[in-house]
Amino acid sequence: MSGTAETIAVVDDDVYINDMLCRLLEREGYSVIRAFSGGEALAVLSEQVPDLVLLDLMMPGLSGEQVLPRIRNVPVIVMSARADVDSKVRMLLDGAEDYVTKPFDTEELLARIKVRLRKNAPVSALTYGGLTLELELHEARFGENSTRLTKTEFAILKILMQNPKQVITKSQILDRVSEDTPDCVESSLKVHISNLRKKLRDISDKEHIESVWGIGFKMADTADNS
Repeated sequence: MSGTAETIAVVDDDVYINDMLCRLLEREGYSVIRAFSGGEALAVLSEQVPDLVLLDLMMPGLSGEQVLPRIRNVPVIVMSARADVDSKVRMLLDGAEDYVTKPFDTEELLARIKVRLRKNAPVSALTYGGLTLELELHEARFGENSTRLTKTEFAILKILMQNPKQVITKSQILDRVSEDTPDCVESSLKVHISNLRKKLRDISDKEHIESVWGIGFKMADTADNS
């Protein structure tokens, strides 16, 4: 966050718990925004996007269960007195990152918050087998050598390096890069992959992308030697 305090939204209709959490988080150096109902939470979140949301389930008006699916691209830790496994599983499947049962230990909650924020911290580079993909520069680097990638080549390599042990099917690649790179269609995918392979080979004298016949592509096992 470049030195800026991370912001946590506290959504709980219990004034005592809301106040306690806000004081606790501010003492830990976080910025805090608060809401006391589901409707207020959605209004607040439409004005400011926090780094994490602490969400109570049992609230007047819109419940936490109704609010959760409407929170996009922000990690949510659900707080609830419901301790049954079914409730926890349902919330996790509906998009919650974590589930804390009330009453909770504040030190445990702070630890869970730190873990979630760390997992969602922006990544500047991906590395696999000595190959590094610079996410801001759109460059691939191997040792002292680097090469600029086209938007499509970058998108393809990013998907493969985010899942280096998995075979990514052609349709998965097309689905995930087509929105940002409309020039990548089924008929041109092979050309983009070929050009990308050549660039990576030129800077490393190694093959980094493996074709899996009839399925798709993966990072080559031979690259995993660093």
